[in-house]
Amino acid sequence: MAASSSSATSEQKKIVLKSSDGDEFQLEENAAVQSITVKNMVEDDYTVIPLPNVDTKTLIKITEYLKTHADEKMKSNEEEIKKFDKDFVKEKSYNDLFELVLAANYLDIKGLMDLLCQAIADRIKDKSYMAVRKIFNITTDYTEAELEEVKKEHAWAHEGEEIDDSTN
Repeated sequence: MAASSSSATSEQKKIVLKSSDGDEFQLEENAAVQSITVKNMVEDDYTVIPLPNVDTKTLIKITEYLKTHADEKMKSNEEEIKKFDKDFVKEKSYNDLFELVLAANYLDIKGLMDLLCQAIADRIKDKSYMAVRKIFNITTDYTEAELEEVKKEHAWAHEGEEIDDSTN
């Protein structure tokens, strides 16, 4: 009996995250509670946590992040985590990054929010205002004359790279 109780204490409690599509993902508690939203629900004794604002595709990416960062405190894998973070955002489209930002915000995962927002900021750096408007889907209500006036007054803002393939 003693052997079974010691193995039970060394095992992490499992938490189930349920996407808006109804798919369930099992995570160890130490990974899942990096999300403040999930942590609060675990403290309220939820074992299956419904996430109506997170679809399956996004939750797969989020759980991958949470699992990798679960043992972040260990200095032995610090370089692995840095490489993971770099690869995590590397080839994602703006739309994927925006979906992840919405989910990370909803789930209240500070580290992931910081990573995603920095990745977006790095990508829009040195882009023209037109490129940034397209990336963020911002429409203008200026007339052509008003737009020309603004361009004259703020010429510095109209410098920068135009849109490229990184906006996919």
